[in-house]
Amino acid sequence: MVSKNQIKRITGLHQKKYRQQEALFLAEGVKVISELLDSSFELEHLFEIEPLFPQVSDSKKTMATESDLKKMSALSTANNCLAVFKIPPPKPIDESGLIVALDDIRDPGNLGTILRLCDWFGIKQVVCSKETVDLYNPKVVQATMGSLARVNVVYADLRDFLSDTKLPVFGTFMDGDNIYAENLPSNGIIVMGNEANGISPEVEKRTTKRISIPRFGDLQKTESLNVATATAIILSEFRRK
Repeated sequence: MVSKNQIKRITGLHQKKYRQQEALFLAEGVKVISELLDSSFELEHLFEIEPLFPQVSDSKKTMATESDLKKMSALSTANNCLAVFKIPPPKPIDESGLIVALDDIRDPGNLGTILRLCDWFGIKQVVCSKETVDLYNPKVVQATMGSLARVNVVYADLRDFLSDTKLPVFGTFMDGDNIYAENLPSNGIIVMGNEANGISPEVEKRTTKRISIPRFGDLQKTESLNVATATAIILSEFRRK
């Protein structure tokens, strides 16, 4: 049986300040929870409406009702299970291979999708500006569909990080060079900018190469691509080359 105090504590984790205070985050749904259970993330507690995870000890799980999960869920539609995991300490960035840097990504769905794309294309390291949406926002966790377990995400002052790196820094701009005509390396940093404003002027100064996805439409009136869509195209082209 789920207590009122448990529900109150878990709904508190919908907010960033309480996630940081408790060093805990929420995951919902069989797919996401299964991926995290199979990773290095440590389970704090599991709530389920039916036995779904026999590998979890009884001391770490509680049977819940659909009503309980609706009260605890951070999503518009509650799943049949919800888990609380511990937030691990940050790991250092390995500056080898391709790294994705995110400059002020605000939409949780975009961040989660970008992490799935990084997982798909074998990008192990992601550096986020401190203004980027919280990695452990429940909607981000849901959108990653478990890729959170396989991509190292670090929050840092992006200007300092890019100033200190020895890797080439590729900035994505509307007026950049055609990515399809570029000889792209297997090592470097790819910067993706804010949904509305693109890459900030401070970060722009630290890019060493401007690249762009060309428009092919006859009218050329589409202003921009969704940042997650653009990330998919750019990562695909880097890997293809």
